[in-house]
Amino acid sequence: MDLGELWAIFGPGVAGAVFGTGWWFWVDAVVCSSVNVSFVHYLPGIFASLAAVMFNCVKKDDIDYSPYDDGEWRLKLWLFVAYVVSFVSLAASVGLLIQDSLVKSGPSVWTGTA
Repeated sequence: MDLGELWAIFGPGVAGAVFGTGWWFWVDAVVCSSVNVSFVHYLPGIFASLAAVMFNCVKKDDIDYSPYDDGEWRLKLWLFVAYVVSFVSLAASVGLLIQDSLVKSGPSVWTGTA
């Protein structure tokens, strides 16, 4: 087996494990922290999870270029919306990180390092 075949077999499992570990660290930090976390900070993770579900709803075999097929544009539109949701959640999380690091009244000076 070459590296491409191994990545095709183990890649989704590794990606799911990394995504689940990220959620595990987030929930652990929220539960163990003495600081009240507002619901706005949950939204990027919720939308990133929604985007992951949207990506996984599409089979790779269903995406094929056929100029005479009417149903394919719906799949491409669905994937485009999934990409938009994914990038917006990433931008929102970075924006919240920057906003929290610029505010001096926060609980810690080291926002975003742990």
